[in-house]
Amino acid sequence: MSERDSDVDTDVVVVGGGNAGFCAAHASRERGARVLVLEKGGPEEAGGNSFYTAGAFRVVHDGADGGQRLRELVDDKITQDRLADTVLEPYTAEQFTEDMHRLTEGRCDPAMTGILVEDSAEIVGWLAGHGIRWRLMYERQSYLSGGRWVFFGGLALGTVDGGKGLIAQHTAAARDSGVWVRYRAAVEDLLRAPDGSVRGVRYRDEAGQPHDVVARSVVLAAGGFEADPERRARHLGRGWDRAIVRGNPLNTGEVLELALAGGAAGHGDWTSCHSVAWDAGAPPGGGDRELTNQLTRQSYPVGIVVNKLGRRFVDEGADFRNYTYARYGREILAQPDGVAFQLFDAKTRPLLRTEEYDSRPITGAEAKDLVSLAEELGIDADGLIREVAAFNESIVDVAFDPAIKDGRAARVDPPKSNWAQALDTPPYYAYAVACGITFTFGGLRVNERAQVLDHAGQPLPGLYAAGELVGGLFSGNYPGGSGLTAGAVYGRRAGHSAAQDWSR
Repeated sequence: MSERDSDVDTDVVVVGGGNAGFCAAHASRERGARVLVLEKGGPEEAGGNSFYTAGAFRVVHDGADGGQRLRELVDDKITQDRLADTVLEPYTAEQFTEDMHRLTEGRCDPAMTGILVEDSAEIVGWLAGHGIRWRLMYERQSYLSGGRWVFFGGLALGTVDGGKGLIAQHTAAARDSGVWVRYRAAVEDLLRAPDGSVRGVRYRDEAGQPHDVVARSVVLAAGGFEADPERRARHLGRGWDRAIVRGNPLNTGEVLELALAGGAAGHGDWTSCHSVAWDAGAPPGGGDRELTNQLTRQSYPVGIVVNKLGRRFVDEGADFRNYTYARYGREILAQPDGVAFQLFDAKTRPLLRTEEYDSRPITGAEAKDLVSLAEELGIDADGLIREVAAFNESIVDVAFDPAIKDGRAARVDPPKSNWAQALDTPPYYAYAVACGITFTFGGLRVNERAQVLDHAGQPLPGLYAAGELVGGLFSGNYPGGSGLTAGAVYGRRAGHSAAQDWSR
């Protein structure tokens, strides 16, 4: 423990002001604890990666026709107006569990996955009680089919105003409940009592002055290391220093490494991450606070994706985009110059997500023929013409329906398993994409109470963790929307445990 007088004496200190951190703060506060949130950024750059998301939560639910529970949660006008014409099937605990195991190829921690799935069913209602507002994400997760809005891929629920709204609502609720938020506070050390238990943190303010916060419990929720090029290259491998940071540029991994140096055990897959198709012209070092998630390009299942040689390299229709987008970023990074191009024509262009493909600025082109399109974007024209011709000729002639796995395949290498449409109707459109890294999968090992464990599997007294700083749930891929859910589930557990332990 520092010999200096502390600047603050509190019950629970939470490091990180994103979704997981605020969930921990709400949970501790509702148990009566005095809570301080330390946020590395200023108010104008706060919110962690959560701010940059679309606000999607993957949760177990009973569907649109499964009683009043879901209907009572969603409160925006668009959702209310469309519910009668909505097809949203139930998403069961068995489906969520199977998706986790399938997408991580069995590398998700079974106990952690069980907690994620089980708690997801009630976390939305708990968050609603803490000021979070909900809607159905029609513009991102459904297609109009047969006059009805059909949701796909197990993901429908999101926060009003996306990640921006999520953080604004969290912040307002925390302040209303008496949580103290201190900005521009970069944590640099853990304070320990003589018995070795964690009893606070040391941080530096904007002027570089050190401050000690003495607390009975500490919750770490400061994110992974995705915004640090050196750490990315060290853990993820060669070339990852070139990835574009799509989220918060402040998630550079210092707090994670601080915990590891203090005896915490690492857990999960440190060699993979969540990475997506991101606008190739986006700022490389951090997300855009205005456009946030609008710089992603996720309508590729209804088009084709080629590299600079004009060659396809992924199965764009392997599954619903909720199950492929988080791993296709690394496939793009492996292409020449780390860039690829999503191609559409006049038939498929109206199906693209408006908030992504109609946003500005956007790196892309439109042309009356494929040769002109290729020349404008630096794609090998001859290679592209050959690739498109082979693709068009190989399509299985069954009905096209983007709301289901329609089996409309292209029998080429690599195949396109669903939603294959001939690229043959001008004008043609192409959008240049690069690898946008979202968050890293390796992190700290925690137990069912979100206590941080040491290398012997024993809790480090006084230390808890939640959010992207926790490892073990994801590997290689993940089901869309499960990151925010995991942050909320483990944030709540961490906050409750931290408050419970200090009050004993």
